[in-house]
Amino acid sequence: MKAYIVGVGMTKFEKPESRDWQYWDMAREAGTAALADAAVPYELVQQAAVGYCFQPSTAGQRAVYELGLTGIPVHNVNNNCATGATALMTARQFVEGGIADCVLALGFEKMKRGALGGGGGEGDLRTSPVARHYGIMAAAHGFDMTPPTAQIFGNAAREHMERHGTTARQLAAVAAKNHRHSAANPYAQFRDVYDVDEILAAKPVHRPLTRLQCSPTSDGAAAVLVASERFVVEHGLHDKAVEIAGQAMTTDTEDSFASGSCIDVVGRPMSRAAARQAYEASGLGVEDIDVIELHDCFSVNELLTYEALGMCADGESGKLVESGATTYGGRWVVNPSGGLISKGHPLGATGLAQAAELTWQLRGEAGPRQVPGARTGLAHNIGLGGAAVVTVLRKPQAVSAR
Repeated sequence: MKAYIVGVGMTKFEKPESRDWQYWDMAREAGTAALADAAVPYELVQQAAVGYCFQPSTAGQRAVYELGLTGIPVHNVNNNCATGATALMTARQFVEGGIADCVLALGFEKMKRGALGGGGGEGDLRTSPVARHYGIMAAAHGFDMTPPTAQIFGNAAREHMERHGTTARQLAAVAAKNHRHSAANPYAQFRDVYDVDEILAAKPVHRPLTRLQCSPTSDGAAAVLVASERFVVEHGLHDKAVEIAGQAMTTDTEDSFASGSCIDVVGRPMSRAAARQAYEASGLGVEDIDVIELHDCFSVNELLTYEALGMCADGESGKLVESGATTYGGRWVVNPSGGLISKGHPLGATGLAQAAELTWQLRGEAGPRQVPGARTGLAHNIGLGGAAVVTVLRKPQAVSAR
């Protein structure tokens, strides 16, 4: 049984504490928007998968109570930065498995100002779920007082530069592109445009990464309504429907750790495996994709993800972004939303915001950031510890009840 996205919604992503709201307020705003987008009342939702990292247990229930008190099962999801995509995958599996015809995937985060700790607020890195990952980094590069996530990705960038000749300007070109894209996105936390020289001159975080190459902490929520073919037909949602053509989640294998490289520890092998499985499930390859939303938590991770998705050979990603192949007028448009670097990164909402952006793109509803003629999209969402989710979406020619 196929699964379709039929409704999407999100809040503006904002700097923590910039608005006087609670997580249930932002969840209500995003969830209400998704339901209104599909013109579906909450009473028709049969299950909910709710993602977040920093709120207490059963916060998912408290959030959906703002939409209605219908007694449906609520599944709380936490998979670090891949939480939003994990909620979407849970919803898709309920629909494809015939368990439900209409499922809400909802994600939100109310965060604190300042840098993340060890990749999801685990506290003491000696006992955190990512202790093994940081141990690999420390053995190769040491451990200093800069934010741990910036360290591990910054060290991955250094390795890429040493192995492949990637330059600081190529890393900064990723951020310049995404900041430029965000200027057209009213949901983005930051909408200022910076050139490569300004990005290089920004405050260093962990060399070679500067502040403008790092995703910020953010408050915000996003929601996606997933439905079966039967539901789409019965409720006349053909024009809204975007097919989840293929989706895969992978976790760490020996490939993440055996090399002792931060490039592998931060997830390129996971992403590569998830992409391969999603392509196989969808019958599409990267050459068939028009628009991509990927997990640029740091500029280097966009380059590593180009390679993992098969957009270029290993070591060629710096040249790819410099060539203009990943922006408007190029082979793909990557992160038309501005990506995590500029749109923002409320962990539980990020993967669902990616799905919302791609849905708008494939419907032709993205306004000034519209990718011309977009029919297929790919979302990539990754969390240390680890989980990588790749989702392939396409605008279907027709939907039939089966």
